[in-house]
Amino acid sequence: MNTADLGLPVDVPSTALFTDQYELTMLQAALAAGTAERRSVFEVFTRRLPEGRRYGVVAGTGRVLDAVENFRFDADVLGFLRENAIVDEPTLKWLASYRFGGDIWGYPEGEVYFPGSPILRVEGSFAECVLLETVILSILNHDSAIAAAASRMASAAGGRPLIEMGARRTHELAAVAAARAAYVGGFATTSDLAAGFRYGIPTVGTSAHAFTLLHDRERDAFQAQVNSLGRGTTLLVDTYDVTEAVRMAVEVAGPELGAVRIDSGDLLLVAHRVRQQLDELGARDTRIIVTSDLDEYAIASLAAAPVDAYGVGTQLVTGSGHPTCSMVYKLVARAESADPKAPLEAVAKRSTGGKTSIGGRKWAARRLDERGVAEAEVIGTGAVPVALADRQLLVELVKGGQVLSREPLDAVRDRHTTSLANLPLSATQLSRGEPVIPTEYI
Repeated sequence: MNTADLGLPVDVPSTALFTDQYELTMLQAALAAGTAERRSVFEVFTRRLPEGRRYGVVAGTGRVLDAVENFRFDADVLGFLRENAIVDEPTLKWLASYRFGGDIWGYPEGEVYFPGSPILRVEGSFAECVLLETVILSILNHDSAIAAAASRMASAAGGRPLIEMGARRTHELAAVAAARAAYVGGFATTSDLAAGFRYGIPTVGTSAHAFTLLHDRERDAFQAQVNSLGRGTTLLVDTYDVTEAVRMAVEVAGPELGAVRIDSGDLLLVAHRVRQQLDELGARDTRIIVTSDLDEYAIASLAAAPVDAYGVGTQLVTGSGHPTCSMVYKLVARAESADPKAPLEAVAKRSTGGKTSIGGRKWAARRLDERGVAEAEVIGTGAVPVALADRQLLVELVKGGQVLSREPLDAVRDRHTTSLANLPLSATQLSRGEPVIPTEYI
């Protein structure tokens, strides 16, 4: 069960210092110049996908909403800023009452995205919006990278369940966020109890090699685990000799043995041998779980193997070689004055080196072909064409500073499955290539 289903408060500390100093120094200068209250529009997007990726996955939106709600400058935070002379007293006074009061629109979590997609649009005064840049990018860049890797791995697994088990390979707090993002991307379970507690993700786990090494004999370890956890447990069979361990595992647990786990060796060869041995011993329903530093390519190479589930750690929580999505947060429009009725003016950075951006408050829609398959990501700043009116992607997430709704994680996960299914089939290919659909600007 997801805590969001229960309406429980999410216990998140103040996120006010999850930021870069220049956000606050810009605020100070803008307050002094009288431009801080100009109505502004910021957008989150990426100029390109990681090399070889065919699509991106939006993940972390729910955590962004938590972060925005908890962006508060309490007495301790203000004291730190004062003692270190980060900003002046007028700015500290302004920060003391900070509450984001603007609007946020974005791609719904779990949706896919492409280069230029306005993944998140933040609107309000320059002052209130600029402060959120770093924390928003920190969450979206991390979680979307993990979700994209998870999605590729889930596609490679071809319906076989995936277990997230990377907590020991990353920062302890990042591990919780990674487990959440992996679940969005298609993983079935996690080994991380904090993720289970916080987000209601199903958790699994049995034993490591240390448990076998603790006992005088491998049989004793198996017997102790079966006595404690039942015959449906998963026994780790590669501490010593795999063939002997499988034989003992079935002797101890009987044909009701739930699963065996293989964590080393030539997984393709060993899995075939273990399956044959289990069948010969009458344990035809005993599943085979493989681990051992898997990524999407290793998972795909095991497609023909008699493997029932995969456990993935390091490669998942590091984005399988792409730990960030290179998302940016750019001012794309601002008012000519602090007058609430002043019209918005499109603004954009113009520079060399591939870092240009397109000004204007944008909408996005996904055009489908006659078979209902996506054929283009269409982005514009003017009126939405009638033909695309019901294909718009951005949804309202925050209005007047109030979060409109929070979704159960299972709904986000289901959305990703549906979104991916509507892309051309080549989206799931692991071979390097361009984005599976082009981005068109109108």
